[in-house]
Amino acid sequence: MKCAAGLLCVAFAVCAGLEGARADSLRVCADPNNLPFSDSQEHGFENKLAQLVARELGKSVSYVWWAQRRGFVRNTLKAGACDVIIGVPAHYDLVETTRPYYRSSYVFVSRADRDISISSLADPSLRALKIGVHLIGNDGMNTPPSHALGELGIVENVVGFTLYGDYRQDSPPARLIEAVAKGDVDVAAAWGPLAGYAALHSSVPLRVTPITGTQRFAPLKFSFAIAMGVRKGDEALKRQLDDVLQRKGDEIAALLASFGVPSVREPAD
Repeated sequence: MKCAAGLLCVAFAVCAGLEGARADSLRVCADPNNLPFSDSQEHGFENKLAQLVARELGKSVSYVWWAQRRGFVRNTLKAGACDVIIGVPAHYDLVETTRPYYRSSYVFVSRADRDISISSLADPSLRALKIGVHLIGNDGMNTPPSHALGELGIVENVVGFTLYGDYRQDSPPARLIEAVAKGDVDVAAAWGPLAGYAALHSSVPLRVTPITGTQRFAPLKFSFAIAMGVRKGDEALKRQLDDVLQRKGDEIAALLASFGVPSVREPAD
């Protein structure tokens, strides 16, 4: 059937092309400056995982880049600009989550040459050390180690590093781990994947130890299962992703290990 007008034909062709591109592409919402998770050069483990999943689905990968701060889900996934976030906490309320593909925990990080053997928040030596923690900037949203140290009255010797940092620098959250390597702080309490990756690439050997002794701080959690997130109601994509995550579990575990991601099988808390 011929189009009634040339412009209508052009418009139809453009729309059909866009729909075809969407069908052939796994559209990923990601931060362009947040290693080891993702960056615009696709060097992060979430980038590698997106490639693995897309390959299994017979698709290519395309990205909508957005700094992973407040409003990230609203401006990307919920806006319909992309279809999947590769790393979110399991059961995250803002999205529909897949089966978890790893669980990690907060860890202590110190220089190996300092021989600081701390794993528990109850360790009395923490009171004599300079401790670095990530701060999000909202009293109700700071990291679990920050809250726990406050409950213990360990505040005077704690140094806060904003999680968001200076976005003009590479991967701003890494400043916390760099402070340990430089000796600016004695020990850091950080999210395991960030710390494990930094330890692999640090010019100074670092010790990474999962934080224990957290039960007393319940309901604070120190270990989290991580899944993928899709728009609520997108059951078809969720089922496809769940299938890939189940079938490729060993390959995914090897990928995470290559990035130094500490894995815990059961909740540490």
